[in-house]
Amino acid sequence: MTAYPFIAPRLDDPRLLQPRRYGMVIGGKSVPALSGETINRESPAHPGHIVSTIPKGGRADAEAAIAAARTAFDNGPWPRMTGGERARIMRRVGDVIEANIEELATIEALEVGKAIGQARGEIGFAVSLWHYAAGHAQGLEGEAHNDLGPNTLGLILREPAGVVGLITPWNFPLLIGSERIPWAIGAGCTVVIKPSEFTSGSTIRMAELALQAGLPEGVLNVITGYGADVGQILAEHPDVDVVNFTGSQRVGRLIGALAGQNIKKVGLELGGKGPQVVFADADLDAAAAKISGGVFHCSGQVCISGSRLIVHESIADALLEKVQKVAAQIVTGDPLDDRVNVGALIHQGHLDKVAGYVQQGKADGAQVLVGGDRLGELGAFYAPTIFTHVTPQMAIAQDEIFGPVLTTFRFKTAEEAIRMANDTPYGLSACVWSTNLSTALQAIRRIKAGRTWINGMGDGAPQLAIGGYKQSGVGRELGKHGFDEYSELKSVHVTLSAFPG
Repeated sequence: MTAYPFIAPRLDDPRLLQPRRYGMVIGGKSVPALSGETINRESPAHPGHIVSTIPKGGRADAEAAIAAARTAFDNGPWPRMTGGERARIMRRVGDVIEANIEELATIEALEVGKAIGQARGEIGFAVSLWHYAAGHAQGLEGEAHNDLGPNTLGLILREPAGVVGLITPWNFPLLIGSERIPWAIGAGCTVVIKPSEFTSGSTIRMAELALQAGLPEGVLNVITGYGADVGQILAEHPDVDVVNFTGSQRVGRLIGALAGQNIKKVGLELGGKGPQVVFADADLDAAAAKISGGVFHCSGQVCISGSRLIVHESIADALLEKVQKVAAQIVTGDPLDDRVNVGALIHQGHLDKVAGYVQQGKADGAQVLVGGDRLGELGAFYAPTIFTHVTPQMAIAQDEIFGPVLTTFRFKTAEEAIRMANDTPYGLSACVWSTNLSTALQAIRRIKAGRTWINGMGDGAPQLAIGGYKQSGVGRELGKHGFDEYSELKSVHVTLSAFPG
């Protein structure tokens, strides 16, 4: 059994001993829940230590936030500003987030349990998202059609869709919020965001910093609490024009059904079971490093995780040996320690779920090559785990485990590899490894996934749209197409009087 490097959580770290108390952000003010109730968040890496307290919002709180966003949209300055005015404020928001990276990264390390170095990198990328969206917001376009006849002009106007409800998950709270908020407000909308009850701190702080940067009151509101109490309200409320959810398929179906009652626009980014297809001519050293990072990053709690390794039989043994060596160098443990690469799972219940999948995989006949156990005596830490002898019908081959578990398959022909890659209900991500560009592109074109890589894994850019195929969601975020999710297009048929001749 591989002995993974592990750094036990330090329970006397000063950052751990200063729990934060937050208010919701509604109409530019920090407010408690109307009920006065709160939710305590315990660090998943430091059991017994409360790191944050948030309001336990209810329907009345959600309705107050929606009303604030509605007022800001209907009567406030934001939708009526020029693109340049909005862009200047949005760029300042990015700047103030950048100036507070260490604070925000510490919040996420404590609440999410992720390595603080990873959190810094994610927040740095979030800054680039704000800056990109700011630049693009100044250049949003409509259309003009001058070929409809001598006395006719056709226009297509782009208008903001209205009030946007965002429901974000616990694994990347500030980053996923930043993949959506700048595009929504850049289009001229106002926003109510509901982060996970486990990881609300960084989203609240982002909203507070946005106000400091000059974002008008009511443009960005944050409500906190449980999904059934406040998240559901965003989906069903008639004053919310667009709802966007990131999370599980089960909840995504519920959100879609609730939103359908008012026929509002819906964006969904749901689960994934990403294939990593490795052809015989691949650079195995480069592939091994990215394959390992692609599945064990953030303890595997990543919707685009490359959790299915589909490798040509002629190189399978050699590649797996290299992946094992890379995985064996991953330092797991205290997320506040800069030497750590991978922190904790989100909570003990999720660790039990991951462990249950591993036990089920063994019972179904798969073999654990490395890992398969928790790490340390304190905290929700789980070892990077690799399965071999996996068959497509097994639960570990089909279900999104959302943990540091890699399932491996072997193929003989390219046709077989593509069939295996597409053999799940998901279609969020995929990557292909080959030194032959024709082979790689032909494979990528046939794999049903919205976010793909060739000879890489996990890289992103603000310019590139993201989203899912099949049951991994609907809609696209980022890039110029991201603004379409938060815009309405209005056609205008203009009849002109005859030109005086």
